[in-house]
Amino acid sequence: MAQTLAIIHTSPTLTPLFTSLCAELLPETTIFHMVDESLIKDTIRAGKLRKVTMRRLISMVESAGMSGADAVLVTCSSIGPAISLAQQLFDFPVIRVDEAMAEAAVRSGKKIGVMATLRTTLEPTIALLREKASEVGRDIDIVASLCSGAFDAVLAGDTVTHDRILSEALINDMRDVDIVVLAQASMARVVNEMPAGSLSAPVLSSPELAVRRVHQILSSMESSSLNGIHEMAATV
Repeated sequence: MAQTLAIIHTSPTLTPLFTSLCAELLPETTIFHMVDESLIKDTIRAGKLRKVTMRRLISMVESAGMSGADAVLVTCSSIGPAISLAQQLFDFPVIRVDEAMAEAAVRSGKKIGVMATLRTTLEPTIALLREKASEVGRDIDIVASLCSGAFDAVLAGDTVTHDRILSEALINDMRDVDIVVLAQASMARVVNEMPAGSLSAPVLSSPELAVRRVHQILSSMESSSLNGIHEMAATV
């Protein structure tokens, strides 16, 4: 039976990227997108994730489940704590876009560089990395880089300035780290366009790792469902 994945975004610019990744990595899965830009705009304006925003995200996750989603992927790192809460409330998987990336990062090195264009994204990403490191008993050092001006540039449609700020920070701020984590899914494109050999450390971005994690979860759910059917048949 075909499975369905709902993908919740706070920016419509990410829908083509995740549509493409799902077509490649989840070809048998039906997907649908849900977009609400006001979630991230409210978080930026308040300088923190407000409780009302958390409730609104939970409502969107509930709506996705009622619409037939077997799992939900949320692609905004700034609202990560709300996703963690949603994971406790629903019987279907709710997946943080940056969770697989954080787990990979703490396995890969002790000194981890974290880059973001928004403080509201930087802080939850650092907290997630520390949480994942604690879970596996590892000590990590964080080198944070807030790429000031990049987010305003991309909002104004100036992707050239956005990409230049990120590229310079990757080269100048991340020289002595073991691995670099990009806190926002939208940053992945910049790395792909940089010249080969220009980076001194491996760089992790969340989109592909997140979709691969979804594939693992859906495959496990399908296997469990088939095993349940076989067990029922055996008792008839």
